[in-house]
Amino acid sequence: MLKLVVGDRDFSSWSLRPWLLLKQAGLPFEEVPIRLRQPETKIEILKHSPSGKVPCLIDGETVVWDSLAICEYVAELVPGLWPADRRTRAEARSISAEMHAGFAPLRKHMEMIVSASKPGEGRTPEVEADIRRIVAIWESCRRRFAASGPFLFGAFSVADAMYAPVVWRFATYAVELPPAAQAWADTMRVLPAMQEWRAGALAEKAARGG
Repeated sequence: MLKLVVGDRDFSSWSLRPWLLLKQAGLPFEEVPIRLRQPETKIEILKHSPSGKVPCLIDGETVVWDSLAICEYVAELVPGLWPADRRTRAEARSISAEMHAGFAPLRKHMEMIVSASKPGEGRTPEVEADIRRIVAIWESCRRRFAASGPFLFGAFSVADAMYAPVVWRFATYAVELPPAAQAWADTMRVLPAMQEWRAGALAEKAARGG
């Protein structure tokens, strides 16, 4: 069975992405949770991941230790996790890579804390620019692919998984969204897997005494 090494559900946006994709793909896997921000965290992660970071996917002798690389690996196991059309697939890969490599101000000032409520915080000019870009991506995708389904490219894809942490960020910081972007975010939030992730984050907060 596949093993996925993940960090705290409350904080680990990188872990959420492949975890959600595996859930949506219907692939059974063993979850190996590791507490982040602890003195022993690095040592525990290095038992599984050569990079010393989460997430990390283990498939027998194969180890994949980057969130987007894990998503690509899962997409090779389960057909249909990228759009079938070559041009659309290229766009989906492009926005996924943009999420993976970009939006540093958003990551810094609007940290994913699923259990928190921080309306209005973190809104620097650089963050506002990141928000505008993300909303433009979501709006563009939904305008063109709404007839094919409720996700960014119609059917659920890697691109949806890559932007899933932003859904929690925007909820935590009460970012107002235009209708099409809000509809996609609402679709994502009510997914059973996303609700399972949120329940885990709330349980972690309770265990911390928060």
